[in-house]
Amino acid sequence: MQAKYSSIKQSDPPARTFTESARRAQIVEVAIRVAAAVGYANTSFARIAKEAGLSSTGIISYNFAGKDDLMHEVVAEVLRVAEAYVTPRLAAAVGARAALRAYIEAHTSFLADYPDHLPALVEVVGNLPRESPDRTQLQAQMAAWHGFHTDFVRRAQAAGEFRAFDAQVMVVAVQAAIDAVVARKTREPELDLAAYGRELADLFDHATRPA
Repeated sequence: MQAKYSSIKQSDPPARTFTESARRAQIVEVAIRVAAAVGYANTSFARIAKEAGLSSTGIISYNFAGKDDLMHEVVAEVLRVAEAYVTPRLAAAVGARAALRAYIEAHTSFLADYPDHLPALVEVVGNLPRESPDRTQLQAQMAAWHGFHTDFVRRAQAAGEFRAFDAQVMVVAVQAAIDAVVARKTREPELDLAAYGRELADLFDHATRPA
């Protein structure tokens, strides 16, 4: 089953009361937990209402036009929290090698501190059609705050901080390794993410450093 979005970026919603905003935030937070626990296909208004302790699904329907609308907000919230978490850690890193280590360790520690957010994001994005403009736009949004992309790698290579290699291949490899951590953590809840992040950062530091 695939989600369908009209657009990742929507027009500004009408002003809401504090109570309405708090209720929407609660529903989104519970939807993140549910999507991470049971997957996109099994994430329903009924399941979310039960998990949130709501008297009926009508409260969710009042706040969201449908499942697609709610899943859009799930994506937006995960990216907002992740950006706020990762960006300062990248900004504090001095030099390309330190930035790469910070990028990897920030993502693994984010998964430790927010265990439901990345699995929920994977579930929602995984149900977008591969050729969907929304998927492309979402990936561009993620790349914008990730801080580790081909331009960054090529600048580091030009400055002599990274050795010569295919920048795109390395970016894909690093991201795939981080994505794999999300899947492994789901299977192994007791996985030591701090140690895993250090090992992964060491691995890619050796892979990118000049000879």
